[in-house]
Amino acid sequence: MDFTQNLLNGFALAFSLENLGICFLGTLIGTVTGVLPGIGPTAAMALLIPVSFGLPPTASLILLAGIYYGAMYGGSTTSILLNIPGEAASVVTCIDGYQMAKKGKAGTALAVAAIGSWAAGTAAVIGVMLFAPPLARFALLFGPPEYFSIALLGLLVLSNLSGGSFSRSSLAMVLGLMLSTMGIDLMSGLTRFTLGFVELSDGIEFAPVIMGLFGLSEVFQVITSVEKPSEVLKVKFRELYPKFRELKPAFGAMIRGTLIGFPVGLLPGPSGTLSSFAAYRLEKTFSKKPEEFGTGVIQGVAGPESANNSATTASLIPLFALGLPFAPPVAILLSGLMIHGISPGPFFIRDHGNVFWTVIASMYLGNLMLMILNLPLVGVFASLIKTPPRILMPIITALMFVGAYSINARMFDVVILLSFGLFGFLMKKCGFEPAPLIIGLILGKIFEESLRQGLNVVDGNLWLFFSRPITAILMCLSLAVFLWGLYKWHAGRKLSRNS
Repeated sequence: MDFTQNLLNGFALAFSLENLGICFLGTLIGTVTGVLPGIGPTAAMALLIPVSFGLPPTASLILLAGIYYGAMYGGSTTSILLNIPGEAASVVTCIDGYQMAKKGKAGTALAVAAIGSWAAGTAAVIGVMLFAPPLARFALLFGPPEYFSIALLGLLVLSNLSGGSFSRSSLAMVLGLMLSTMGIDLMSGLTRFTLGFVELSDGIEFAPVIMGLFGLSEVFQVITSVEKPSEVLKVKFRELYPKFRELKPAFGAMIRGTLIGFPVGLLPGPSGTLSSFAAYRLEKTFSKKPEEFGTGVIQGVAGPESANNSATTASLIPLFALGLPFAPPVAILLSGLMIHGISPGPFFIRDHGNVFWTVIASMYLGNLMLMILNLPLVGVFASLIKTPPRILMPIITALMFVGAYSINARMFDVVILLSFGLFGFLMKKCGFEPAPLIIGLILGKIFEESLRQGLNVVDGNLWLFFSRPITAILMCLSLAVFLWGLYKWHAGRKLSRNS
């Protein structure tokens, strides 16, 4: 009864004029973000964190979440019409989606992408609603030692969040941990590592760092790249509503994509991208004519698009229940909540139930908005790709500078934004990903404070952590993850030496 009542209360709040407007705005921005290559949901969410300051926590989360799952819709548009993935998870959609468009079936491809995204997203929201509260209740058994061990496991698992070099990701994560120690030590009251800046006494601000690493660095990346004009394949409005017999082969692929995407979304890393590749491979395996894949097969669009939307929504479960961001955009969601004084984790659903259930209800509405929004305006969204960077980038940069200044009305935060923007640009040029740094910055305080509080609980004997069953299991998992990472790093070095 509580479950039904909570959901109904969530819908009652989600249907308020403010929350409906915020939900529409988030999904619209997410769609545009997915359409424009090079920006991505992480950068867009980072850009809009300052905007969320003036919103209530619930509306703020609705806005940022709408951008996240809305980008998955938009990415398919340019993949199908331009053969350019607007978002990393839409790379696979290019393979058969663009071939369908070249055969004059762009409308069918766009329709099945929208329907599959809506169905998978809605099913995944049901999964979040069912699994997040029980997981959070289980996590209420955690004390400081358990929080330390889960933070340690999170740091080790999430250090290689975006793939790539284990050593480089680990180095970036350690740098994030170092940055998290800036400011006043809550245990001793002493000021640490502020470099003489009074502004750093409360620690380094999340928003300017995130906007710099993900937003401003992307601006630098775009303005230093060569601009290439793209030809948009035309699609007629009536083609966006194909007949049932044209869509029938895609329904099975949608179901399989949803089922494979949801569990992948619970894992650390770029789950949207991984699930779309896995779904494409699965469809090719199930097909009686696998040789036709790559020539414009509708299952090659339906499966991956359903999978990446299912994975995107499922990735919110670890955030809400455990306070762990398993993907870069989810880390932005976490920082957005923390700015409002809300810490996701085991107590989130209990203490902020209205926020959780209203966001869940808004995601049902947001997925419906996206399907209605994407089909009629597909031509408009696709034409955005032609916006010259010399027009788009200055607008984005101005918004970031204004947003950074508005946090505390001080120029110091603008300097932080610019510094981390340049640093993020250099990181990417050198092959480093900024996501592990953010993970270290976010989990660093939890890691340190839980360790010190846990040592007080066990009188300074770290080995007594293993006498607590949950802690012992998590610590053993952390050791296994660490050894596996070392093995992969060593194997990679050995392979490069032999080649």
